[in-house]
Amino acid sequence: MTSVDSLKKKVALVTGGARGIGEAIVKRLASQGAKVYFTYQSSAEKAQALVRSFEKTGNVIALPCDVRKSENVESVVDQVLEAEPTLDILVNNAGIIRDGLFLALSEEDWQEVMATNLGGVIHFSKNVLRQMIMQGGGRIINISSIVGELGGVGQANYAASKAAVNALTKSLAAEYAAKNITVNAIAPGMVETEMTSAVRSAFGDKIKERIPAGSYGQPEEIAAVAAFLASEESRYITGQVITIDGGLSLLSRR
Repeated sequence: MTSVDSLKKKVALVTGGARGIGEAIVKRLASQGAKVYFTYQSSAEKAQALVRSFEKTGNVIALPCDVRKSENVESVVDQVLEAEPTLDILVNNAGIIRDGLFLALSEEDWQEVMATNLGGVIHFSKNVLRQMIMQGGGRIINISSIVGELGGVGQANYAASKAAVNALTKSLAAEYAAKNITVNAIAPGMVETEMTSAVRSAFGDKIKERIPAGSYGQPEEIAAVAAFLASEESRYITGQVITIDGGLSLLSRR
């Protein structure tokens, strides 16, 4: 079990950290001693509220960023490295959904989801990997989804983006393990967040009936695994996609 100060003196960067799973990860890493920078795009008020909640320690900093744009990403990484000697942990969490049946999905629906969910991971990983190689190691944690493996009705674009994230995770893990850099993904099931609220409102009881654990996941449960993967205790784990879904995917395979 990770200790309270297990990430002390570590510097982390979390994308999409103003709400939901990202917010929970920011809080968890900061509570375990890390200095945490996080990006946001449209949730400025929530981002500032999160920063204020750590005002006493001053170890949480918000940076605006459109993860789809490589120049924005490069600027964010540069800002972190101008202030810090290392960048030890990258959590690629930023993501969106644009659900609809395949033939009804517009070109924009496809491009926005792929540019955010996959493009953001590519842009940040490329910029941060260079630094991690120079400093002698690091941790990259990608937030994926069980949909990336199982697919989902009305989620062809989202499923494709997350499947690509899973494949990218394994490829980067293989390429950079010798550099003391681990790359893993977390694949949540149905977690109680703002992003999943519409789905839960429409199909809540039906979904819950399919979950062996009988309940939805909480953002803090995802954050706990992210914190473990960010710690030295996970040194020998790389290239893995860790499912956290209360058993939902077990039944989906039948």
